[in-house]
Amino acid sequence: MTNTASTASTAGRLLLRVVVGFIFVAHGWQKFSQFTIAGTTESFAQMGVPAAEIAAPFVAGLELVGGALLILGLLTRPVGVLLALNMLVALVQVHLSAGVFVSDGGYELVLLLGAGAAAIALLGAGRASLDAALFGRRQGALAKLA
Repeated sequence: MTNTASTASTAGRLLLRVVVGFIFVAHGWQKFSQFTIAGTTESFAQMGVPAAEIAAPFVAGLELVGGALLILGLLTRPVGVLLALNMLVALVQVHLSAGVFVSDGGYELVLLLGAGAAAIALLGAGRASLDAALFGRRQGALAKLA
C-alpha cells in the first residue's frame, strides 16, 4: 500500500470510528439520562422487545461504553460486532415495519449505524487507535480481536 493510500485508510477508519462511536455514545447517554433506564425499559416493553428489563440497561450500556471504545479504537472488532448485532435486532424487532424514514419510526438510522459498526468490525481500528498502540501486529488471541 502506498503511503498516501495508507494515510487515507488510517484517516477514513478514524473518521468512521469517531462519528459512529459518537452517535452510539449519544444514544446510550440518552437512554440513561434523558429517558432513564426505567423509561427505556417501559419503551422497550411497549415495542415488544423480549426481556425489556434486561435488554434496556444492556443496550444502554453497550451503546454508551461501546461507542466510547470505538472512538478510542479499543477492542474495536468485537465492539463493532456487538453494536452491529444490536442494530440488527433493533432493525428487525422495531423499525423494519415502519419503512425507511426515521421521521416515521423507520430504519434509516439503525441501518446506517449497523452498517458502520459492521464496517468497523471488518476493517479494524487502523493505526490511529489504542488497538494499534497496545496490540500492534502481535498475533496473540487478544490482538486478533483488535
